[in-house]
Amino acid sequence: MQREEKQLDAALEALLQRINDLKTSIRTLLFRLENEYASLSWPSFLDSYAVISGQMNTLLKVMKNDKTPLLRNLIVLPLVLSPDPDEELKQATEGRVVAFSHDITPDMLRTKPDPDVEQRQNQFEQRASQYFVMLKVPPETAQKQINALNKVVNHVLEQITHSREDWENEATVRAAAAQTCVTADTHTLIAAVGLGKNLKTLPIAAPAQPGMHSQNIYSFFLLISVSPFI
Repeated sequence: MQREEKQLDAALEALLQRINDLKTSIRTLLFRLENEYASLSWPSFLDSYAVISGQMNTLLKVMKNDKTPLLRNLIVLPLVLSPDPDEELKQATEGRVVAFSHDITPDMLRTKPDPDVEQRQNQFEQRASQYFVMLKVPPETAQKQINALNKVVNHVLEQITHSREDWENEATVRAAAAQTCVTADTHTLIAAVGLGKNLKTLPIAAPAQPGMHSQNIYSFFLLISVSPFI
């Protein structure tokens, strides 16, 4: 029992740390949108959004980790309900919840969607049932097809998630690998060979040979003046 409690405490602490980091990033982005909208550039906004997206993925990985207990199997029971203000609760919720009263408890510990959302969901289910009736598909057959489709979608999603993790790991390893060439020197060499860049012509006097007229003969040689490579 103590081991399970320790695992639960460690998992909750890790989740709270990731959630606080996410809240800080969202709060920073909202502050910049409200106060620095005139000087905020689109690439800077995308960078901030990428940080938030990465933190969301990290939070989901922590929740899906094998060491994290299934939180949905745990039951939360209110021990004390009071309309009086609670300073510790106010501080823990950053002022969002002042008192754990009978009015706020159903909303805070709700296990079902909001009434409006539940009503819309029922409407969608009724439309789906009418559609199957029009197609003359039995409810059992329709449910089997829905379950089969859900399995296929979940399998594809798992494959995409695993492939994405592999790609991220490969990119990290590739970025950390030691560099074996200098990109600038490689570009300079390609420009010299393909475009003749940095090539110079220098006149060089040829030595006189016997049997020839006393006339200076000049030969021009192309000397490649580039820095050493690799």
